[in-house]
Amino acid sequence: MNDTDVSKQIQQMVRFIRQEAEEKANEISVSAEEEFNIEKLQLVEAEKKKIRQEYERKEKQVDVRKKIEYSMQLNASRIKVLQAQDDLVNCMKDAASKELLNVSHHRNHHIYKKLLQDLIVQSLLRLKEPSVLLRCREDDVSLVEEVLDAAKEEYAEKAQVHAPEVIIDEIYLPSAPSHHNAHASSCYGGVVLASRDGKIVCENTLDARLEVVFREKLPEIRKCLFSQVAA
Repeated sequence: MNDTDVSKQIQQMVRFIRQEAEEKANEISVSAEEEFNIEKLQLVEAEKKKIRQEYERKEKQVDVRKKIEYSMQLNASRIKVLQAQDDLVNCMKDAASKELLNVSHHRNHHIYKKLLQDLIVQSLLRLKEPSVLLRCREDDVSLVEEVLDAAKEEYAEKAQVHAPEVIIDEIYLPSAPSHHNAHASSCYGGVVLASRDGKIVCENTLDARLEVVFREKLPEIRKCLFSQVAA
């Protein structure tokens, strides 16, 4: 084999090696590109997932805040409604209290006189004591004295007992309320009876009767006033 043939074989081997190297390089490049694209896609998907999770977390926070705010507003509205209802009920009670002044007014002298007698009899029936202490307003002392004997006889007849001893206390219930002293203790009328030892007390003032009636009728009053609102 001469030098020319040797040179040709060497060139062929070089071309073969170069071609094989280029093919291998292309394979490595393609493989690297594929791996890069896969990794890039994975990174993009991972970031997308993180963004979605963060968005969902913030969306839940916003939803929770909305629910809390709605609940607070709803509770505040309910409190306002309840307060308005209480204000209306208290206005009714105040109006009823003012009407009590007319009951014990001098213009209704005979009506109030009969009422005092009934209240004394009722109190005696509750106490069932042979001797009691009676307390009233100073303005009502004369009326109480006028009806006291009749009240004792009525009680004795109903209870089938002897007429009790009733002592009018020299300590009086507060006077009726006035514009001059609106915040002072007051009493719209009626009586308070107690056993002589003070262990049993029957408060039968108009104020106390109003409280009892109002407390008993409060559910009915609320139903009449606010049933349509609740519906």
